Amino acid sequence: MRVHFIAIGGAAMHNLALALHKKGFHITGSDDEIFDPSKSRLEQYGLLPEKWGWFPDKITSDIDAIILGMHARIDNPELLKAKELGLKIYSYPEYIYEQTKDKTRVVIGGSHGKTTTTSMIMHVLKCNNIDFDYMVGAQIEGFDTMVKLSEDAKIAVFEGDEYLASPIDPRPKFHLYHPHIALLTGIAWDHINVFPTFDNYVEQFEIFTDLIQKDGSLIYFEKDEHIQTILKNKREDITYIPYNTHPFRVENNLSILKGKSEEYALEIFGEHNLQNLMGAYHICKSIGVSDLDFYSSIQNFSGAARRLQKLDENDTCSVFQDFAHSPSKLQATTQAVKKQYQNRKLIACMELHTFSSLKKEFLPHYKDTMCTADQAFVYFDPKTIAHKKLEPITKEQVAEAFGGDNLKVYTDSDLLISDLLAMNFTNTNVLLMSSGNFTGVDLKLLASKITKKKD
Repeated sequence: MRVHFIAIGGAAMHNLALALHKKGFHITGSDDEIFDPSKSRLEQYGLLPEKWGWFPDKITSDIDAIILGMHARIDNPELLKAKELGLKIYSYPEYIYEQTKDKTRVVIGGSHGKTTTTSMIMHVLKCNNIDFDYMVGAQIEGFDTMVKLSEDAKIAVFEGDEYLASPIDPRPKFHLYHPHIALLTGIAWDHINVFPTFDNYVEQFEIFTDLIQKDGSLIYFEKDEHIQTILKNKREDITYIPYNTHPFRVENNLSILKGKSEEYALEIFGEHNLQNLMGAYHICKSIGVSDLDFYSSIQNFSGAARRLQKLDENDTCSVFQDFAHSPSKLQATTQAVKKQYQNRKLIACMELHTFSSLKKEFLPHYKDTMCTADQAFVYFDPKTIAHKKLEPITKEQVAEAFGGDNLKVYTDSDLLISDLLAMNFTNTNVLLMSSGNFTGVDLKLLASKITKKKD
């Protein structure tokens, strides 16, 4: 099979390219710029384009499939040439489905917790030597790539993102997977640049449940009111399995699961993670994993990259990084760290970076989301707002939207880091939350400076 990637350098796209290369496909690709880690990984496998840019001459009639990335524009010269030649053009999720349409597909959807829940399932299946294909939105310890596609695996586990499939396909990605086993973690408004009203956003999840295969199952967090709303008219041809937070207790800053007869100390923590774990438990049980095998495996699950990831620590301070950017994620993550380490203060730093978070009309949704932190810093870069062509916002507007007397707002990344490093970190944890990097900050280096600081 000959497959060409238009915009091969994206996080998801380059991982799919590597997966198909490992499957024996002949892979080519183009992009106008590629950064690490994508660049180094493509180069390692001989898939890095020789030159940046778009080259219609690369598009020939002997190509079996074109995979179109979100980074490409609808007038991309290679895309236009592919259409002219009548080649098969797929979005990323379409091709994932094409490669797994004869497998049992497991899809994890929801506004938050998708990556962590998917990672938990992958970890347990790997520990129990169960072969499976997968697609997940972060790098997971023990897995070389974020995508695996094979001939032999009978099961495929996908993280079901609700963002758009491609520049020429406005359907949410998770509408294209047609799961046999589906999971919904919860619904909280996100991607307002695509779904301008909350009702429109919720509707995408309702459509997702309609696409579950006959005789399939839907596993869902039962305390989410919006999930309950879309389940008022239940289908008779699928099984519904509700779940809640797994019973646990905290002892010496460790979360300990309460099993039927045993207890299991975990490397992860937080009520939200214990909800994700319960969802993962039901998925694994549906696949055939026993309770003993699940609990024995989940004990040493350390989490997905940038999902409450511990960057550094000393005896009295731990520094965590998290992808949290939406109000619900921000609140859950801040509360999780504070509850887990009740004997320590918490400094929480958050960057407004996404389209939704930087939109003036959306800011009020952040009200009191960082109130459990002892000190809260919120940062945004006016250049990012200009790049996204949004109406400017002020520090005063952000402060009013978040509320609380523990909050300080910054538009200068250097000043934020300087003020942070001037603080006393004895018996204090630091939480760094963003889908970006605070405008070029090396977060691992920052964490090292925090834990090695002498007060």
